[in-house]
Amino acid sequence: MKLNSVPLTMGSVMLISAALVDQVTKAAIVENASSLVYGYPVFPGFKLVFLRNEGVTFGLLNNLPWWSLSAMAIAVCCWIALMLVRTSIRAEALAYGAIIGGAIGNIIDRIRFRGVTDFLDFYVGSQHWPAFNMADVFVVCGVALLIVAPRLSQNAHA
Repeated sequence: MKLNSVPLTMGSVMLISAALVDQVTKAAIVENASSLVYGYPVFPGFKLVFLRNEGVTFGLLNNLPWWSLSAMAIAVCCWIALMLVRTSIRAEALAYGAIIGGAIGNIIDRIRFRGVTDFLDFYVGSQHWPAFNMADVFVVCGVALLIVAPRLSQNAHA
C-alpha cells in the first residue's frame, strides 16, 4: 500500500484541527455552564446553551452505556482512518479528517463526562432544532464533502 503524503497530511491536520476546535469551544461552554442554563441569546434564532447529551444524534440511543457508544465510535474512526490512509483525493482526505476529528471530540466528552456537551441552539419561535456542538458540525461537513467530492473531482478533470 502506497501512502499519499499530501492527502494524508491534509486529512491529519483537519483531524487535529477539528478535535481541537471542538474541545476548546466545549471547554469555554463548560466553564460558563451556570450562566448558560437558560441560554445566552446571540441573535434572533440562535443562542448558546449548556446541555449534556448521553445519547447520539437527537438524543437517540441514550439508554446505552457511555462506553458502548464510545466503542462504536472508535471502531468507526478506525475504519474511516483506514480510508484516510488509502485515499489519494485531497477533498476525501479533508472529509475523513473532519469526520474523525469530530468523532474524537465527542469520544473525549463521553470518556470525561459520560455524555457529550451540546451548546449550539437554533430555533424559530418556540421550535428548537436539537442542540449540537462543533464536533457535530465537522462530522456533517465531512459527510457533505464526501458527497460532493466526486462531482468536484469530475469538474476538475473536465
